[in-house]
Amino acid sequence: MSDHDRAAATATAKRRRGPVAFVLSGGAAHGAIQVGMLAALYECGIAPDLITATSAGALNAAFIASRPATPATATELAKVWTRLRRGHVFPTNPITGALGFFGCHDYFVSPHRLRKLIGHWLMFDRLEDSPIPLSVVATDLLTGAEQRLSSGPAIDALLASAAIPGVFPPVWLDGRLLVDGGIAADTPIANALAMGAQTLYVLSTGYACALQHPPRGGLAIATHALSLLIHHQVVADIARVPAHVGLIVLKPPCPLEIPPTDFAHAAELIDRARANAEALLTHPDERPHVVPEVMQRPHHGH
Repeated sequence: MSDHDRAAATATAKRRRGPVAFVLSGGAAHGAIQVGMLAALYECGIAPDLITATSAGALNAAFIASRPATPATATELAKVWTRLRRGHVFPTNPITGALGFFGCHDYFVSPHRLRKLIGHWLMFDRLEDSPIPLSVVATDLLTGAEQRLSSGPAIDALLASAAIPGVFPPVWLDGRLLVDGGIAADTPIANALAMGAQTLYVLSTGYACALQHPPRGGLAIATHALSLLIHHQVVADIARVPAHVGLIVLKPPCPLEIPPTDFAHAAELIDRARANAEALLTHPDERPHVVPEVMQRPHHGH
C-alpha cells in the first residue's frame, strides 16, 4: 500500500462514527484470512475500541485484544498461522475416534492440543481482563441460544466458541453446555451493537466456494458444512445492520478451493485477503452499505 493510499484510508477511518468494533467470524483454517485483513486495517491506522468474535475468529480476536493495533501484531499473528498444521488443531487418535463412535465420548477429537496452543500465546487469564473489550460467542447445546461471553476463564470460553459439535467436546461453562458459536451467531454483529459500536468492520472468512469435488472424510464434511451455514448466516446478518451504523465488510477471497481443514495454505490466504482489504480500504466510495456481491452468490471454478 502506498503512503498516499494509506493516508487516504486513514483519513476516511477518522471520519467514521465511533466506537469502532471488529467483528470476526469463524472458519477453521480460513481464519488465516482475517490476518491479512487485520494487517491492512492496522496499516491504515484503524484500531478497534471493542472486538466480538466467534470460533476461529474468537482465537484471532483474543490474540489481538491484548496487543497493540499495529502491523507488527498482524505479523506476529501471521507467524502463528503459517506454522499451524492440521494436527495442531485436529489431532487424529484412533482410540479417541473409536470411543466417540461408540458413544463413550461426545467428541472425535481431543481439545488438548488446541488448549495448549491457545495457552501459549494468550496474554490474559479472564475475558474481563482483556485490554480491549472482548466478547466471544458460543451456542447453548440444549437450546441453541446464543451465549455472549465477556467474563470468565478465557481459555474455556475460546474452546467453547470453537467447539465444532461432534468434533470437539462441548464445554461446561456458567451452568451451560456450550458448543461452536457459529451455530447461533457466527458473525456476532448484534453483539457488537449491544456493546455500543457505531462503526463495524466485518472480517468474514467466507467458504471454499470453488471446490471441484465434495470433501472427503467426516471432519472435512463437518467443517465444510459448518462453513456454508456460517456464510449464509453472515450474509443475512449483514443485511440487517441498521442504515445509521457505519458498515465496512472486508470481503473474503473467492474463488477459493482450500477447504477449512487445510492449514497448509495460510500464507496464501493471508496475502489474498490483505490485497482485497487494501483495495477496499483505499477506495471509500466503493463501500456501499450492502453485502458485497462476491458474498451474495456461489462461485464455481475460476
